[in-house]
Amino acid sequence: MSYVRKSMKRALAGNSYPGRGIVIGKSSDGRKAMFAYFIMGRSENSRNRVFVEEGENVTIYPFDESKVEDPSLIIYSPVKRVGDDIIVTNGDQTDTIEEYLNMGKCFRCALNTRKFEPDAPNYTPRISGILHLKRGSFTYEMSILKSADGKGEKCNRFTFDYEPVNGTGHFLHTYEKDGSPLPTFTGEPERVCIPNDVHAFAREIWENLNADNRISLYCRAVTLRTWQEESVLINKYTK
Repeated sequence: MSYVRKSMKRALAGNSYPGRGIVIGKSSDGRKAMFAYFIMGRSENSRNRVFVEEGENVTIYPFDESKVEDPSLIIYSPVKRVGDDIIVTNGDQTDTIEEYLNMGKCFRCALNTRKFEPDAPNYTPRISGILHLKRGSFTYEMSILKSADGKGEKCNRFTFDYEPVNGTGHFLHTYEKDGSPLPTFTGEPERVCIPNDVHAFAREIWENLNADNRISLYCRAVTLRTWQEESVLINKYTK
């Protein structure tokens, strides 16, 4: 097993369309849990979006409501706090996970009821993450649900459980690269470097996403000892 970590700059280099991405990890000084979520878009419908922070949750809204074509796969809450857990996903499975946690059930159980998105021929994977916070520590899980046969008839479900390592995170994104149809992400989440400063973290991701296709980015750091939070939100389109 390789323990090599990439910078986010290197992980994104030369990839014009990784799609939507989740990064979760621990700051290099070991004091903070950190995560990021970004979205990209190629069509006008996909690009017509902004992130809005609502307390400890984040919701995606249309930037221009008059241009909305199909809201079903573009409008959702990518980040929700449920007790000591923070959910981050690329779709409405956020709500499914929230529902299951409130019933005392688990992340994996919730996602066993879901599959990839019904957007043939891409069958976009559903990617999800969850941070389980404890005073002074945390653990995290990540998941990808993707088409098993390229026909949208069968689903493969992969879940990864992590004990945090200082300065290390994992990066999961929907597509390997641009294409037609879009090629699904393969393999395990990539090991990446996590800095101490959430602003530096956000800046490195945003500056290395393709400038034409990047839409919105949200990053948050949680100080493990105090649970103090700091966030960064960047939208390409602002009113």
